[in-house]
Amino acid sequence: MRGYFGIGVEGVSKPMNAGNLFRTAHGFGAGFVFTINSKFDPRLIKSDTSDMAGQIPYYKFRDVDSIQLPDRCSLVGIELTEDAVELPSFRHPRNAAYVLGMERGSLSPSLQECCDYIVKIPTQFSLNLATAGAIVMYDRTLTLGRFGARPVVPSGPIEPVPAHAFGDPVWKKKEGRRQKKATSS
Repeated sequence: MRGYFGIGVEGVSKPMNAGNLFRTAHGFGAGFVFTINSKFDPRLIKSDTSDMAGQIPYYKFRDVDSIQLPDRCSLVGIELTEDAVELPSFRHPRNAAYVLGMERGSLSPSLQECCDYIVKIPTQFSLNLATAGAIVMYDRTLTLGRFGARPVVPSGPIEPVPAHAFGDPVWKKKEGRRQKKATSS
């Protein structure tokens, strides 16, 4: 899978939920995790058998204005709003930082304004923080990863992953277009 992702939470109120989210993020191959306006301390996680804190970078942002993401990294808010894109219809950016709101609240309006996209999981009500994050990361893996197609019927044969087809280098394609344009003029 090309690209990278990070995942974080704004104003987490239950450290155990953030710990579970970050442990799951480590399992899904997150490049980083973060909190915004939170008193979370990753060294105090008691349920982290994967040693997330020692394996992937953790960033603690004081507030929305102090968030610093890598260049060309899209900020994707996960929130139940009317105008949010439903997760099954969302095309994940190659480089993304996903952010969820605290357990008993929503993403702040100032954070929602900073987001490049707002996405919702199509459920009847809000889910647990770690569960919602796991669903988003699984969807990203499913849609951006290279897997064989699912069988048409249960227990049917799984199609093999198609071989990667290498194209011409980009500079050759551009040169070919320039030559074609010059000869047609």
